Amino acid sequence: MRDWAKARRERTHHLIELGGLVQKAGLVDLTDDDRATLLGTFLDIAGQLQGSNDTAPIDLKARWRRALTFYCATRVDCSG
Repeated sequence: MRDWAKARRERTHHLIELGGLVQKAGLVDLTDDDRATLLGTFLDIAGQLQGSNDTAPIDLKARWRRALTFYCATRVDCSG
């Protein structure tokens, strides 16, 4: 396989995983799948992470782990 094709496949896989995280977080349902609202939300989060915010990325990671545990406990189709 050519290098560019391998890189493209890896990037596509990564983007699909990120989309799964958006879905698991409930953002798709909360925004009625409104992509403009989702983008605004992501830009707001990015601004918070770049600024002098009280929420450190490590805190967000811990929150994600708790949410994933809850998600998997309540869903049959959880694959992590």
